[in-house]
Amino acid sequence: TLIKTLTADSDSTLSFVDGSSDVDFDSSYPIYVFKFINIHNDTDNGGIGFQCSTDGGSSYATTVTSTSFRAEHDEADSDTTFAYRGDDYWDQAQGTNEQRIMDGTGNATDESGSGEMWFFNPSSTVFVKHWFSNTSVYHGADYEINYRMAGYFNTTSDIDAIRFSALSGTFDGKIKLYGLKDSA
Repeated sequence: TLIKTLTADSDSTLSFVDGSSDVDFDSSYPIYVFKFINIHNDTDNGGIGFQCSTDGGSSYATTVTSTSFRAEHDEADSDTTFAYRGDDYWDQAQGTNEQRIMDGTGNATDESGSGEMWFFNPSSTVFVKHWFSNTSVYHGADYEINYRMAGYFNTTSDIDAIRFSALSGTFDGKIKLYGLKDSA
């Protein structure tokens, strides 16, 4: 079920906050899916990250443990890489920094990134909050890069706000939030 669409137009952040503008991170949906559509940064080598809040968006510093890897291929067909990504907030061990999920988007008009992130049981007061993402980026250095990330927010408090932020400057594009129900 589509819950909400937010459109960035030279914004540095977009936030989905429980109880505001038809967003409810409650037990109605055990799974939430965010879709990133044509995220385009105003600075070269841009991207977006996210962080969660347990206090309605007053602060975003929930402890996260995460891991990341990427596969890339340049347009000239001269370089390919498949690698673990353990730097610059890609892999956090009980960190509270912004969690990167998309990096390196160029600022040229044809450079952008798209993908999705799945988030599980944000309203649970029993379990930690698992997530994973898969994004595809046209990198500013003329590479196609696929980022795969996963992790958990180490809190049993309910997550009631999720903020997506430009890694530098601002960004354009859409982020759609969907809720999935367990039919079993």
